[in-house]
Amino acid sequence: MEILEQGYYYHIYNRGNNKEKLFLEHSDYAYFLLLFKKYIHEIANVFCYCLMPNHFHFLIRIKEIEEIFSYELKQKSFSQSFSNYFNAYTKYFNHKYSRNGSLFQERFKRKRVENEIYLKYLIHYIHMNPVHHEIVENFESYTYSSYQTLLRDHPTLLERENVIDLFEDKENYIYTHRQKARLVFIQNLIKGD
Repeated sequence: MEILEQGYYYHIYNRGNNKEKLFLEHSDYAYFLLLFKKYIHEIANVFCYCLMPNHFHFLIRIKEIEEIFSYELKQKSFSQSFSNYFNAYTKYFNHKYSRNGSLFQERFKRKRVENEIYLKYLIHYIHMNPVHHEIVENFESYTYSSYQTLLRDHPTLLERENVIDLFEDKENYIYTHRQKARLVFIQNLIKGD
Protein backbone atom coordinates (compact mmCIF):
# COMPACT_ATOMS: atom_id res chain seq x y z
CA MET A 1 0.00 0.00 0.00
CA GLU A 2 1.39 3.39 -1.01
CA ILE A 3 2.40 5.62 1.92
CA LEU A 4 0.85 9.08 2.02
CA GLU A 5 3.66 11.63 1.87
CA GLN A 6 3.59 15.33 2.62
CA GLY A 7 3.37 17.71 -0.31
CA TYR A 8 1.91 15.15 -2.74
CA TYR A 9 -1.52 14.98 -4.37
CA TYR A 10 -3.57 11.79 -4.02
CA HIS A 11 -6.76 10.32 -5.38
CA ILE A 12 -8.41 8.73 -2.33
CA TYR A 13 -11.29 6.34 -2.89
CA ASN A 14 -13.14 3.34 -1.49
CA ARG A 15 -16.48 1.58 -1.69
CA GLY A 16 -18.93 -0.12 0.62
CA ASN A 17 -18.25 -3.68 1.70
CA ASN A 18 -19.82 -6.05 -0.87
CA LYS A 19 -20.75 -2.90 -2.84
CA GLU A 20 -23.30 -2.02 -0.15
CA LYS A 21 -24.46 1.57 0.16
CA LEU A 22 -22.45 3.92 2.35
CA PHE A 23 -25.11 6.63 2.36
CA LEU A 24 -28.83 6.03 2.75
CA GLU A 25 -30.07 9.53 3.57
CA HIS A 26 -28.98 13.12 2.96
CA SER A 27 -27.84 13.32 6.58
CA ASP A 28 -25.34 10.49 5.96
CA TYR A 29 -23.62 12.43 3.16
CA ALA A 30 -23.57 15.55 5.33
CA TYR A 31 -22.10 13.69 8.32
CA PHE A 32 -19.42 12.05 6.15
CA LEU A 33 -18.29 15.52 5.02
CA LEU A 34 -18.46 16.86 8.58
CA LEU A 35 -16.17 14.04 9.72
CA PHE A 36 -13.86 14.82 6.80
CA LYS A 37 -13.49 18.33 8.14
CA LYS A 38 -12.82 17.00 11.65
CA TYR A 39 -10.28 14.28 10.77
CA ILE A 40 -8.71 15.21 7.43
CA HIS A 41 -8.81 18.96 6.87
CA GLU A 42 -5.93 19.54 9.31
CA ILE A 43 -3.61 17.22 7.34
CA ALA A 44 -4.80 17.72 3.76
CA ASN A 45 -6.13 20.27 1.28
CA VAL A 46 -9.15 19.03 -0.65
CA PHE A 47 -9.46 19.92 -4.32
CA CYS A 48 -12.62 18.04 -5.20
CA TYR A 49 -14.83 15.17 -4.14
CA CYS A 50 -17.82 13.10 -5.13
CA LEU A 51 -19.86 10.95 -2.77
CA MET A 52 -21.78 8.21 -4.54
CA PRO A 53 -24.33 5.94 -2.83
CA ASN A 54 -21.83 3.06 -2.51
CA HIS A 55 -18.41 4.70 -2.96
CA PHE A 56 -16.55 7.99 -2.79
CA HIS A 57 -13.67 9.91 -4.36
CA PHE A 58 -11.48 12.70 -2.97
CA LEU A 59 -8.63 14.56 -4.61
CA ILE A 60 -6.36 15.88 -1.88
CA ARG A 61 -2.86 17.19 -1.22
CA ILE A 62 -1.19 16.10 2.00
CA LYS A 63 0.02 19.23 3.77
CA GLU A 64 3.65 19.89 4.60
CA ILE A 65 4.49 19.42 8.29
CA GLU A 66 4.84 23.21 8.68
CA GLU A 67 1.21 23.62 7.56
CA ILE A 68 -0.12 21.28 10.27
CA PHE A 69 -0.78 23.05 13.56
CA SER A 70 -1.55 20.09 15.82
CA TYR A 71 1.56 18.59 17.41
CA GLU A 72 -0.32 15.31 17.89
CA LEU A 73 -1.15 15.07 14.16
CA LYS A 74 2.45 15.83 13.22
CA GLN A 75 3.47 12.69 15.13
CA LYS A 76 0.93 10.35 13.47
CA SER A 77 1.05 8.77 10.05
CA PHE A 78 -1.27 10.51 7.62
CA SER A 79 -2.98 7.17 6.95
CA GLN A 80 -3.95 7.00 10.64
CA SER A 81 -6.05 10.15 10.25
CA PHE A 82 -7.93 8.50 7.39
CA SER A 83 -8.36 5.31 9.41
CA ASN A 84 -9.81 7.32 12.31
CA TYR A 85 -12.12 9.11 9.85
CA PHE A 86 -13.52 5.93 8.31
CA ASN A 87 -13.85 4.23 11.71
CA ALA A 88 -15.82 7.20 13.06
CA TYR A 89 -18.20 7.07 10.09
CA THR A 90 -18.60 3.29 10.40
CA LYS A 91 -19.54 3.64 14.09
CA TYR A 92 -22.08 6.35 13.20
CA PHE A 93 -23.58 4.31 10.33
CA ASN A 94 -23.71 1.03 12.29
CA HIS A 95 -25.37 2.72 15.25
CA LYS A 96 -27.87 4.62 13.11
CA TYR A 97 -28.92 1.59 11.03
CA SER A 98 -28.53 -1.13 13.72
CA ARG A 99 -25.86 -3.04 11.86
CA ASN A 100 -22.52 -4.59 12.77
CA GLY A 101 -19.22 -5.18 11.05
CA SER A 102 -17.10 -3.42 8.51
CA LEU A 103 -18.73 -0.84 6.30
CA PHE A 104 -15.90 -0.28 3.83
CA GLN A 105 -14.58 -2.88 1.41
CA GLU A 106 -11.01 -2.80 2.70
CA ARG A 107 -8.32 -0.25 3.37
CA PHE A 108 -8.93 2.92 1.45
CA LYS A 109 -7.21 3.15 -1.90
CA ARG A 110 -4.83 5.95 -2.74
CA LYS A 111 -3.06 6.82 -5.94
CA ARG A 112 -0.39 9.50 -6.12
CA VAL A 113 -0.90 12.17 -8.77
CA GLU A 114 2.36 12.65 -10.65
CA ASN A 115 1.60 15.57 -12.98
CA GLU A 116 -0.81 18.41 -13.74
CA ILE A 117 -2.42 16.65 -16.71
CA TYR A 118 -3.48 13.75 -14.48
CA LEU A 119 -4.57 16.21 -11.77
CA LYS A 120 -6.97 17.92 -14.21
CA TYR A 121 -8.14 14.55 -15.55
CA LEU A 122 -9.02 13.44 -12.01
CA ILE A 123 -11.06 16.56 -11.33
CA HIS A 124 -13.15 15.78 -14.41
CA TYR A 125 -13.28 12.07 -13.60
CA ILE A 126 -14.45 12.66 -10.03
CA HIS A 127 -17.12 15.16 -11.06
CA MET A 128 -18.35 12.88 -13.89
CA ASN A 129 -18.80 9.87 -11.60
CA PRO A 130 -22.58 10.31 -11.17
CA VAL A 131 -23.03 10.34 -14.96
CA HIS A 132 -20.62 7.46 -15.54
CA HIS A 133 -22.57 5.32 -13.06
CA GLU A 134 -25.88 6.58 -14.51
CA ILE A 135 -27.11 8.09 -11.22
CA VAL A 136 -27.94 11.37 -12.99
CA GLU A 137 -27.91 12.53 -16.60
CA ASN A 138 -26.41 15.92 -15.78
CA PHE A 139 -23.36 16.02 -13.49
CA GLU A 140 -24.05 19.69 -12.74
CA SER A 141 -27.22 18.77 -10.85
CA TYR A 142 -25.62 16.16 -8.59
CA THR A 143 -25.86 17.29 -4.97
CA TYR A 144 -22.98 15.32 -3.44
CA SER A 145 -20.11 16.57 -5.55
CA SER A 146 -17.83 19.58 -5.26
CA TYR A 147 -18.51 20.77 -8.83
CA GLN A 148 -21.03 23.52 -7.96
CA THR A 149 -19.26 24.56 -4.74
CA LEU A 150 -16.14 25.33 -6.74
CA LEU A 151 -18.17 27.79 -8.84
CA ARG A 152 -19.84 29.62 -5.97
CA ASP A 153 -18.46 32.49 -3.95
CA HIS A 154 -19.49 31.35 -0.47
CA PRO A 155 -16.82 30.18 2.01
CA THR A 156 -15.53 26.64 1.53
CA LEU A 157 -12.69 24.41 2.70
CA LEU A 158 -12.09 23.39 -0.92
CA GLU A 159 -9.04 24.76 -2.73
CA ARG A 160 -11.35 26.72 -5.03
CA GLU A 161 -8.84 29.23 -6.42
CA ASN A 162 -6.23 26.53 -7.11
CA VAL A 163 -8.75 24.35 -8.95
CA ILE A 164 -10.11 27.21 -11.06
CA ASP A 165 -6.54 28.36 -11.84
CA LEU A 166 -5.74 24.87 -13.17
CA PHE A 167 -8.42 25.53 -15.81
CA GLU A 168 -7.41 29.19 -16.26
CA ASP A 169 -10.82 30.58 -15.26
CA LYS A 170 -14.40 29.60 -14.37
CA GLU A 171 -15.56 29.66 -17.98
CA ASN A 172 -12.94 27.11 -19.03
CA TYR A 173 -13.62 25.01 -15.93
CA ILE A 174 -17.29 24.82 -16.98
CA TYR A 175 -16.49 24.31 -20.68
CA THR A 176 -14.03 21.44 -20.15
CA HIS A 177 -16.39 19.70 -17.73
CA ARG A 178 -19.25 19.90 -20.22
CA GLN A 179 -17.01 18.54 -22.99
CA LYS A 180 -16.02 15.63 -20.76
CA ALA A 181 -19.69 15.02 -19.92
CA ARG A 182 -20.48 14.64 -23.64
CA LEU A 183 -17.77 11.99 -23.94
CA VAL A 184 -19.07 10.10 -20.91
CA PHE A 185 -22.61 10.25 -22.33
CA ILE A 186 -21.41 8.80 -25.64
CA GLN A 187 -19.42 6.07 -23.85
CA ASN A 188 -22.51 5.13 -21.82
CA LEU A 189 -24.57 4.92 -25.03
CA ILE A 190 -22.02 2.66 -26.66
CA LYS A 191 -21.76 0.54 -23.50
CA GLY A 192 -25.57 0.17 -23.53
CA ASP A 193 -25.59 -1.38 -27.02
